[in-house]
Amino acid sequence: MQKITIALIGQPNVGKTSLINYLSGAHLKVGNFTGVTIEKAQANLTYKDTFFEIIDLPGIYALEDFTMEEKVTKEFLETQHYDIILNVVDSTNLERNLALTSQILELHKKTVIALNMHDEAQKENIQIDTDLLSHILGVPCITTSATQKENQQKLLDLILRTHQQPFCPPKKFYSATIQNEIDDLILFLNNAQYQEIKQFIQENNPDYTNKNIAFLLLSQDKKIYHFLHDKPCYFELNNFLQQKLQNLRKNTQETSIKNIFALEAFAFAKGASQECIKQKNTSLLKTKKIDDLFLNKYLGIPIFLFFMFILFELTFFIGGYLQDSLENSMKILGEFSKNFIPNEDLASLIGDGIFGGVGAVISFLPLIVILYFGISLLEGTGYMARVAFLLDGIFHKFGLHGKSFIPLVTGFGCSVPAYMATRTLQNKNEKMITLFIIGFMSCSARLPIYVLFIGAFFPAKYAGLILFFIYIFGAIIALLMAKFLKLSIFKGSDEPFVMEMPKYRFPSYKIIWFSIYTKSLMYLKKAGTFILFGSVLIWFASQYPKNEVLQNTYEKKIKEVMSLQIPQEQKEKEIWYLENELQELLLEQSYSGKLGALIEPIFSPMHFDWRLSVSLLTGFAAKEVVVSTLGVLYALGDSQDETSQDLQSAIKNSISMPTAIAFIMFIIFYIPCFAATITFGRETNGFKSVFELFIFTSIVAYIIALLSFYATTYILFFI
Repeated sequence: MQKITIALIGQPNVGKTSLINYLSGAHLKVGNFTGVTIEKAQANLTYKDTFFEIIDLPGIYALEDFTMEEKVTKEFLETQHYDIILNVVDSTNLERNLALTSQILELHKKTVIALNMHDEAQKENIQIDTDLLSHILGVPCITTSATQKENQQKLLDLILRTHQQPFCPPKKFYSATIQNEIDDLILFLNNAQYQEIKQFIQENNPDYTNKNIAFLLLSQDKKIYHFLHDKPCYFELNNFLQQKLQNLRKNTQETSIKNIFALEAFAFAKGASQECIKQKNTSLLKTKKIDDLFLNKYLGIPIFLFFMFILFELTFFIGGYLQDSLENSMKILGEFSKNFIPNEDLASLIGDGIFGGVGAVISFLPLIVILYFGISLLEGTGYMARVAFLLDGIFHKFGLHGKSFIPLVTGFGCSVPAYMATRTLQNKNEKMITLFIIGFMSCSARLPIYVLFIGAFFPAKYAGLILFFIYIFGAIIALLMAKFLKLSIFKGSDEPFVMEMPKYRFPSYKIIWFSIYTKSLMYLKKAGTFILFGSVLIWFASQYPKNEVLQNTYEKKIKEVMSLQIPQEQKEKEIWYLENELQELLLEQSYSGKLGALIEPIFSPMHFDWRLSVSLLTGFAAKEVVVSTLGVLYALGDSQDETSQDLQSAIKNSISMPTAIAFIMFIIFYIPCFAATITFGRETNGFKSVFELFIFTSIVAYIIALLSFYATTYILFFI
């Protein structure tokens, strides 16, 4: 059985995913390209005794190296093995798509072009002469429709024929200005007969001719320049080449060689599409009318905020209910295992460490599913591209991109899906800035802490206003820190807003399902394993070392209380206090407690005691744990919640108002929970970035907390 490896390439929103889905029957393997978070899908199928391996490359607009997707795709096409390129184009927008096709033809590889969405083109009265297009490009073209399953077998037959036939160079026409310089360079190379050029052809593509080499040299391809730079022929070749490049700049009145060839690709695409389209598209008027409303400078953003409000209401009402159900189920399993396993330490490890840690991860899944369902729906209709356009101007002032809005807003719910949502950002610097400030958007897990301290130190009538200020203040600091990062650590040019405005359409339910399924699966596989390890580690730090002498002492005290002739209610209360006092002492002497005491001097300028310090450490595991930790440390029991009057009174009697304000500020800005931090590490590819995030958020949290402490002290002094 022969094997054919297909590189599937196309611009975003051309139906590549649908096509690979239908061809393969959705037998997909989803993962990331090595070293980056860019997703790739691989599908396998067998047809006519041939094994087809399809590699779905990221959707890109050009074969450049500006965005991460472009770099990954270009590197794959230039360095990896494949037999055929399957270029998927949108039949309803042929001119835009053929710009990428013209660059693909320069790779000099066997290529088949699938004119996808043919059914939509017919509805819009767009008729494409595929035979003429095949003649113009010099590669076979075929109409397809993934949703209607049109020509799928014919497409596979065409790929088989193309693979079996000898390579036939594609046709690529250039303007007279560029063609003249190419001809001169070809003549120079033919006369020079450089061995280095022959070596480059042999190592990279035996089907290359001097025409291809001339194009690569004139377009300043990095690969060939890197290969020739230290070779003996480079000096002579470069002198002649610089003359040709200077001629191009002079004749085109364009200083950038990259722009010259980009404009050439657009011109070629425009000419080819005009030749092949028999009837023009009239549906753009409908799209324009809808855009007049959605892109209106006054109504555009309010309409989007309304849609997002609906999405997040659904996410945190429906998802929140399911999250609570899953969390309770995991707690029940944890309690069952603790009761079932006789060994106390092993039971605690499995019940508190493993079930508690894994449960925290799984409980986020409903939120992720619903959130990605809504985002996939908005993206599939073509609306999300408009939103990015609306917000790009505002966000660029702070070093962000319009697409950063979705991850930042998602961060108000949960940082885990927010970090995953940054995959839509193409520019590395803008993505890193967004990742670093997402934690400043107060997630829902911080809410119980805010409620606890607001209830303890502020009148009830001001509680809503204070809470609103906390959330807004975090968002403002996030934008200011984004500007700081842009001017300092993540310098570099902004990504120009290059995004298609696709036509509005009803999204395919199969595409939405595929998007949700793959993202959920990757979340569970990658985040879950690391969370499990981290949860066990944190459990160990809070449980050890054991103090058997202390435990025996308190067991005796409890037995003494049980033997007293006092009312049962008073007896239970005394035992309850002794048990919680034991928990406090054990936690104080554990590795976590010792670390809390060790870092207490760091927070002494804000009058944090060791209890607050330890709660910050346990809050790294999950922010919800802060409240229960404070309940234990104040000998009130870990069943305390944010509305407990006893806990609020204990905190109010133990710390001052400035300390409380400083603690709230530190909670807002310090590193997110362990689940989110691990997800951050997966999105940035390394523990180095996690360490940098820890340092950055800790410094910001400490400075703002310290300033808040002294500002509050100063204000209270004069009141």
